[in-house]
Amino acid sequence: MQFIRSFGPVIAPASWKEALRAGIGAFIGLGLVGLFVLSPVIDLTTGLYLVAPFGATSVLLFAVPNSPLAQPWSAIMGNTIAAVIGVIVGMLVPNPAVGVALAVGLSIIVTMFCRAVHPPAGAVAMTAVLNADAVEQLGFWFALTPVALGTAALVCAASAYAHFTGRHYPFRQFNDQSKHRTGDHNPSERLGLSESELAQILERYRQSFNLGVEDLARLIGAAELQASTHTTAPFQSSDVMSRDLITVGPDAKLDEVADLFEHHKFTSLPVVSENKEFLGVIFQIHLIKRASKTALNGQNSFMKSFRQMLGRNTEEDMLARDVMATAGPHASSDTPIAALLPMMADGEVDAVPILDGNRIVGIVTRTDLIAAMARNAVRHQN
Repeated sequence: MQFIRSFGPVIAPASWKEALRAGIGAFIGLGLVGLFVLSPVIDLTTGLYLVAPFGATSVLLFAVPNSPLAQPWSAIMGNTIAAVIGVIVGMLVPNPAVGVALAVGLSIIVTMFCRAVHPPAGAVAMTAVLNADAVEQLGFWFALTPVALGTAALVCAASAYAHFTGRHYPFRQFNDQSKHRTGDHNPSERLGLSESELAQILERYRQSFNLGVEDLARLIGAAELQASTHTTAPFQSSDVMSRDLITVGPDAKLDEVADLFEHHKFTSLPVVSENKEFLGVIFQIHLIKRASKTALNGQNSFMKSFRQMLGRNTEEDMLARDVMATAGPHASSDTPIAALLPMMADGEVDAVPILDGNRIVGIVTRTDLIAAMARNAVRHQN
């Protein structure tokens, strides 16, 4: 039975949104390359035509853009190196069966040494060996067009599509700036482990080709954060949330919103409909992002600074609905506060609305969480 189960799926289930995102991305990427860069019809004069391995490359670029195997160096260099090897083997080895095996084997060896492993590269090498006409007509030009040019075009399309759909491609490297544009890692990735130590972990477990150092740091941080929830006191959201809420309607003007922020010293403000249904939440940073980049005097009050940034005409036109966030996390009254920790760990949100159905009944801020955790620490000490 165990042997039979080993043939079953091991990949975690994908959401239909992610499946559509990947499929539509491949459709757009290959479509654009086929229409404007390479022809779907074989052209042995210029070499500007699509080859079958680009389909496999598209699977990696659009479905698993975080994979080390899908990164630009791996994709472009991996395919190009394999094409060169395929052309050489095709010229020197007359037997196709032997040539295919040799070309694919050599491609694996060389791309591993070059840190450019890309699974479709094996198909590129195989394509070169099995297409004697192309090798004879194009020679080593086959490695440049269609292979290198076509792969580079797909990488550019994947990068643009990832940016448009909220994904990261190429993925961040370990020493890249954080989302706050500083040299510090994101809070959930501050592990006390160096890049070399994380790389050693991947090498020890033979996962270097499956996972990048940055992704490993992110996963370890998430696992540690999740594990910490097991030792957090069993408070529920209802135990720590603010209940006497100050809210605004979607048509509230931004000068009114700024007045509330200044008067109550809030960092977040829920937006509700006339019947108190939750619509979204405004954070102070949303107002700042909507304002101009005019330099401000650091001694100004938030309200004064906001008006200086915004400008009177814009302020009169813009409403709460124009700046509120609608897709942020939310919870219910019986949600353990431990479950709220990951939601606010990276600073994306300052507060989590607590809902009863569609109605907001409270809000838990980062300050509320810190106070609850401090009380829990005191209890453990006593």
